[in-house]
Amino acid sequence: MVMPVKIKDLVDEMEGQMDEYNKYLNKETGQIIMVSVEDLSVAEESEEEDDFSQYPEWQREALQEALDVIISGEKYVELPDKWEIHEYSIMERFCASIENDSISDALFSAIRGKGAFRRFKDTLHRYGIEQEWYRFYKEALTVIAIQWCEENGIVYEPEA
Repeated sequence: MVMPVKIKDLVDEMEGQMDEYNKYLNKETGQIIMVSVEDLSVAEESEEEDDFSQYPEWQREALQEALDVIISGEKYVELPDKWEIHEYSIMERFCASIENDSISDALFSAIRGKGAFRRFKDTLHRYGIEQEWYRFYKEALTVIAIQWCEENGIVYEPEA
């Protein structure tokens, strides 16, 4: 039986994306795992029956998990990464959603050029609208998570 995934769990995992790791949903268990890009690379070069005995014990389990992701085909589905989430476009939509024109303009100015993310966060803080941003961001991730589930045939439980 396929376990439904909780949208809240997906959103939480999508928020914590890191460049050197990929996250996968095990469609059979509903469990989300994180596998390093380095472990995936080692696993891709190994044989299916490899026990990874040449690696330290702490790394063997991670390598087995990476190998399972590679050889199990459709059992795992990679979660949307930061490039698919595209936080910058979410920031642009947030700026446009602000009804106060001077705050909206300040936010749009903040996201132009190098250092946009830092200036954006500073501007949110200056106007005391961090909570509005986090709520907006979570809602955007929720939409992405639901679309991802539907595109991948994943049964999900909506947020309560």
